Amino acid sequence: EFSDAWLIQGVIQIQNDDLNAAEKSLKEYLSLIQTERKINSDADRGTTQAYLSLAQIAEQRKDYLNADAWLSQIDNKEDILSAQLRRATLLSKQGNVEGALKLIRDQPAGSEADARLKTTAEAQILRDNKQYAVAYQVLKEAIDRNPLDWDLVYDLAMVAEKMGNTAEMERLLRSIISAKPDYYHAYNALGYSLAEQGTHLPEAKQLILKALEYAKDDPFIMDSLGWVEFRIGNLEEALRLLKAAFLSKPDAEIAAHLGEVLWTLGQHNNATEIWKKGSLLNPDN
Repeated sequence: EFSDAWLIQGVIQIQNDDLNAAEKSLKEYLSLIQTERKINSDADRGTTQAYLSLAQIAEQRKDYLNADAWLSQIDNKEDILSAQLRRATLLSKQGNVEGALKLIRDQPAGSEADARLKTTAEAQILRDNKQYAVAYQVLKEAIDRNPLDWDLVYDLAMVAEKMGNTAEMERLLRSIISAKPDYYHAYNALGYSLAEQGTHLPEAKQLILKALEYAKDDPFIMDSLGWVEFRIGNLEEALRLLKAAFLSKPDAEIAAHLGEVLWTLGQHNNATEIWKKGSLLNPDN
């Protein structure tokens, strides 16, 4: 009958992709909370987490109607904005981009933090729908209001890359590194981009190694290092790094890289098997 244990178990089960078990645990939590008739901030927060998690399960199943139904039950003022932004994302995934953007723009922003949440949500939906020029403008206006928001500058750099403006992306990432040397995402993104272009590979490797100093176990940075080793021609080291990254975080993008290294090494069956796994992990990739 210890309700919080059911909530924590449900969240862990989602992380382990055991969605059916997670759904049962979260519903059990909600049932216990209702029975206990708890009326306090901790219970409100837990209930919100349960609704968000159940919405996440439904979304992963592409059951957008039920995902929206769970989100619509969140009514505590601290989380309403986040819930509405998630609902906007669901609208976007169903093809209603204009409706999603309108829902975001119609939300009141009670603080600077709320305004920032709205900006990032709007920019993400625009990026997901390949409206890169509009996303760039939205982020640029937000940065003009707060030029030291390095997360927004990073997002702007990623949009610039999608627009094909690699020079602008590089300029923005180097400005982050110069102003905030511990922002390791910028090292990783710049190093990976240079590796993708096949230029300045020694610098690319050094940038990614620098990122690993701050986040040594990050599988996506290990993936970047594996990819630059592949570009340099160190195939065995690339294979070792990418296998470790995929083991740590089964991800479609890492699978794509690992498969390419395996294929280049002549391990065609293994490459095909990894690509199949990546496709199952993310059929839209």
